[in-house]
Order: sequence, then C-alpha cells, then structure tokens
Amino acid sequence: MTYTPLTRMAFGYATSQILHTAVRLGVPEALEAGPLQAEKLAVETSCDRAGLGRLLRALTVLGVVEQTSDGYALTELGRPLCPGHPGSLHAALLLLGDPAMWRAWGSLTDAVRSGGSAFEHACGHPLFDHLAGDPGLSTLFNTAMGAGTGEVAGDFVRAYDVRAARTVVDIGGGNGTLLAAVLAAAPDAHGILLDSAEGAARAAPTLRRAAPPKRWTIAPGDFFDAVPEGDLILLKGILHDWDDRQCGTILRNCRRAIAPDGRLLVLEPVVPPGAGPGAAAAVMSDIAMLVLTGGQERTVAEYRALLAASGFALSAITEPLGATATRILTAIPC
Repeated sequence: MTYTPLTRMAFGYATSQILHTAVRLGVPEALEAGPLQAEKLAVETSCDRAGLGRLLRALTVLGVVEQTSDGYALTELGRPLCPGHPGSLHAALLLLGDPAMWRAWGSLTDAVRSGGSAFEHACGHPLFDHLAGDPGLSTLFNTAMGAGTGEVAGDFVRAYDVRAARTVVDIGGGNGTLLAAVLAAAPDAHGILLDSAEGAARAAPTLRRAAPPKRWTIAPGDFFDAVPEGDLILLKGILHDWDDRQCGTILRNCRRAIAPDGRLLVLEPVVPPGAGPGAAAAVMSDIAMLVLTGGQERTVAEYRALLAASGFALSAITEPLGATATRILTAIPC
C-alpha cells in the first residue's frame, strides 16, 4: 500500500489509538521529567519491553517522542499529552479512546443512514444518560470539557468586556473554568453556575481560586426546566449538543431569566459558508456532534433564526478565539 495523504486519513483511527494507548499507559508522564531508556520506561509503566518498543517507534514516527543519547524524550509536540500542560489533550485522548466512544464512532454509518446520534445507535441510549450511569466516564468527560474551556476562557474575557456585569449565569458551566475567568475579570459581579450535581462536582475549588465564596453560587439544576436570573448569561458549548427544538427550550428559559438590559453570549464554533480549509475545525466538530449527541454546529444564519424564534436578536459575532474555532455570538432580548 502506498503511503499517501489519503492513506494517512484512512488510518487516522490508528493514530488516535496510538496516542490514547500512550496516555493510558502513562508514557508521557513518565517522560515529562526527562529522557528514559526503553528498558527503564517499560519498568515504570509496567509494560512488555517489546510491545512498548514498538509503541515508542510509532510515537517517534508521529513526532511526539524522539530518541536521544539518554533514551526516549518528549518533543514539544508531545508535551500536551501530559495532564498539567496548558492546552493538555490528556483527558480528551482518554475520553476518545474509551470503549463507549470508540463504539459510537464506529456507528457513524448508522447515524448518517438513519438519523439520530451514532452514540445512541451503538450504546442504546443517549450520551448524557450513559454518563449519568457511569461515574468514571462522567468525570473524564467533565475533565475533558473543562480543559477545552480552559483553552478559550482567557481569550474570552479579553475579547468581551465583562466588567459591567452584575449577575453572571454560566449555564452548563461544568467545573467552573469559564465563570472563574469572568469573576476574576469582573470584580463586582456575582456568578451563578448552573449544571447537574455531577457536572458541577468539581466547580467549587475552581471558583474558590478566582473569588471568595460570597461572590458565587453553584445551582444544581436542569437548563431544560429553568435558568437563574441574570444580566449576563453564558452558553458555552451547550447549544451544539441539541437539536433546534431542544435549543428552543433552553433559549426560551434564558429569555425568561435575562434582565431587560441583559446580554446572552453563545460560545460555539460557527460553520462558515462553503467547506474550505478554514471550515475544518467547525465541520469536524459538527461530525463529532452527529456521533456523540445528535446535535450540530450551525451557520450564522441558523443561529440568527434560532435566537429570533426565542426572543433574541443576534447583535454581534467575534472572530474565533485564539487558536480555536469558538466564536462569541452576542444576543439581546427583543
């Protein structure tokens, strides 16, 4: 078989599993402090020497490790495989390689042919129902989502002036990464984090590092039922999980809760016209939604219509934040 760009794409699942295996075995963490010979690394990771050697050779070809006179070492490309690295992919790779996620991607054909999410085709129930019954995977999922939010939180508060906010409501705020950044940038604001009890389980320590407890509240709840009142409402990575009908329920709850002079900020990838190279991140995220949740990424026109149907007018949209595909869509009540 000739090794071409198309061949590399065809075997992309193999690359994903190579990286997942390295992370699962603790190879990047073992190399984080410095190079190790393969024999020593096999002992530290409790691996078969021959099997680990073959994995290391593959990781070398991928450019995430390199051979030096002192043994194998992480490259700059490979450092984000460690859990504490800025922009870490550690949790994301553990999540991507989880058997349930792996089965879901294997059912993409079913989702394209029949509709619905590939996850539900593969596992028999929606992703979020599955997470509710699997605490370990739920924790991993929330950790990965928090890491993704960490990539945009700093860029968000630099791109949008939050200082005038009085009460900030972060819907589906997870471990509090985004709300913590807002509270640090808006010292007079009070924050409310709405999420399920499981989703918000790790939020308190994150928020405590940003602001004293009197400045924030964790409100366990369901955004399909109601949303706390506020003048700045954040929806980061929420709407793309759901279809238009479900998004309408969330947005109408936001409309009832928002102050007359308030702002709703939607932080999502936006699908650009056409499907050129600049669309890659948003389009691949859209496919991930088809696989995992049954939701979708949307165009500006689709967001404008979705918001208008729930009593909001789209008033502004930013360029992508940092190196991500996430944009800020500002909506005002009307």
